[in-house]
This record gives sequence, structure tokens and C-alpha cells, in this order.
Amino acid sequence: MSAATAAVAPAARPASALVARRSRGRLLMIVAAVVVLALVVLASLALGVRDIDVATVWQALTHPVAGNVDHDVVRDQRVPRTLIGLAAGAALGIAGTLVQGVTRNPIADPGLLGLNSGASLAVVIAVSMLGVASPLGFVWFAFAGTAAAALLVFSIGAGQPVKLALVGATVTALITPLITLVLLRDPEAFNMYRFWAVGSLTGRGTETLSVLWPFVVVGIVLAGALAHRLSMLALGDDVASALGQRVGVTRGLTAVAVILLAGTATALAGPIALVGLAVPHAARRLVGTDYRWIVPLTAVLGPVMLLGADVIGRLVLPHSELEAGVVAAAIGAPVLVAVARGRTVAGV
Repeated sequence: MSAATAAVAPAARPASALVARRSRGRLLMIVAAVVVLALVVLASLALGVRDIDVATVWQALTHPVAGNVDHDVVRDQRVPRTLIGLAAGAALGIAGTLVQGVTRNPIADPGLLGLNSGASLAVVIAVSMLGVASPLGFVWFAFAGTAAAALLVFSIGAGQPVKLALVGATVTALITPLITLVLLRDPEAFNMYRFWAVGSLTGRGTETLSVLWPFVVVGIVLAGALAHRLSMLALGDDVASALGQRVGVTRGLTAVAVILLAGTATALAGPIALVGLAVPHAARRLVGTDYRWIVPLTAVLGPVMLLGADVIGRLVLPHSELEAGVVAAAIGAPVLVAVARGRTVAGV
């Protein structure tokens, strides 16, 4: 062995050991998040206006008894609610991560790009002009509105982070008065719209999820495939291009994933705010700035936050409930304040 090789080898071993320790630590974080998610799912099935013990929940899932009220509550109300929370939470968490990554904006979420406004306008049109009255009817219009808004923003923004944020804010500012105008002229549409717009996991059956779950799966798979590209994109367009990445292709594919995920989440649960903002920041604090770790962790933390908000909303008021969207906003608002006031922000 040469002297140069002998000098390099001892330095290489500590470096590789450090990488291995970091990987183990990140993996443990994801495992811990999965355990927390399992506990939140159990709480979602057991807690509420009518508390049900764990043994009864398990019996309702495995050997339901016809006519048993507790079993009916678990299977007909809480299981659909929990499944929708899992899907919408994962979609919102990952969509927020992708939006922050592609815009390199630490306070970005799907709502910043006008996606929630596009979905809301489409739902208002469906209710007021087309007479759509069921959640299963809303979902396609919400999905289409999200897709239309995203395509408009990404096409005008031309993949430039600042322009994307500005165009998204402009689209929101243009759409919001249109929504208000339609609702003021149609009280019946307003009554139906406000139930959807507050953001909730209730009133949506498994038939809605059975139609939309493929979009969530495709969006998650695409986000996972883009994770390494987003890590390079965080270094800047010039560096990413020098490393052989086609920046325009990355942004285009990211836009597709955001449309699939944010569109499905908004269609399922309404325009829930701040989950897509808070969850990526929490993930970066736990596993660093590598999107190969951030994306899977946000897929777990998103449902933790959304289902946790739903459970809190059931318990905070006696004999009543707060909608998950309201509680999620109350949880996410301090995160936004901390990010805005902080001297440093986790890299995006």
C-alpha cells in the first residue's frame, strides 16, 4: 500500500461510518413516526363523542356483530374517516414538500400556488350552475379545478421559484372575488360550499376514496422518484444542470405529482390549510435536507397531523366536534409564525 493510500484510508472510514450513523438515525426517525401514526390511527378509531375501548374496536374490525351500535360506529363512521385522513394527510404532506422544493420557498404550500382557490371555484360552479349536490360529485370538479390552477401557474411561472409564488398569489387574488360573487347570489350554493370548504374528514364515504386512491398512489410513487432530483435542485439550477439534471423536466414532473396529490387531497377533505406547510418543516428538522428521506417521512407525518387534528376536534368540545381543517390551521399557524420569526430556516 502506498503512503498516499494509507493516508486516505483512515479518513475514508470515519466518513463512511458517519454516513451510516446518519442513515440509521434517519431510519429510526421514520420508524418512530410510523409508531406514532399507528397510535393516532387507534385513537381515531376509538375516541370521539362516543368513546369505544380498544377491545371493542378490534372486535368491530375482525368479528362485527350486526346491530351492535359501537361496531356500527367504528365500521361505518370512523374507518372511512380514518382512511380518508391517511390518504389526504399523506398527499398534503408530500405535496407541500414538492411545492417547497420546486419553488425553494420555505413558506410555500399548495395553497400558495392557487390550487385551493382553483378547486374552490370549480366546486362553486358545480354546485351553483350544474346542481351537483353530493361529495362524490364534488371530487371530480375539485380535482379538475386544482389541475387547471396548477397548469396555469406552472405555465406562466416558467419554473422560476419567485414567479411561481407571485403567479400563485395573483391567481388566488383573482379567483377569490369570483367565488364570493357566485356564493352571494346563490344562498343554497353557499350552504353546501361552506361544508366542503371548511376542510373535514366527515361526510365522505369510502366510495369517494375508492375512486381517488389510484391518484394518491401514482403521486407518491412519482414524488419518490423525484426525491433525488429535488435534492440537487435545492443547490440551484446551475449546479443541478452541471450535475446532468434536466431542470425543466424535473419541474414539469413535480407539477404533475403536485396536481395528483394536492388535487386528490382537496377533493377528499376540502382545502385544508397549513398541513402542507408545517409537515415538511418538521421533517427537515428530524432528517435534514435530503429529499430522499424527507418525502417518506412527510408521507407519515402528514396523516399524523391531519388525523391528530381530527381526533382533537372530536374531544375539545363536549358532545360536539370541531372540523379537522380548523384544528389543523390552529396547529400549523404557530409553525408559520416560527418560520417567519426564525433567524434561520431549514434548507429547501
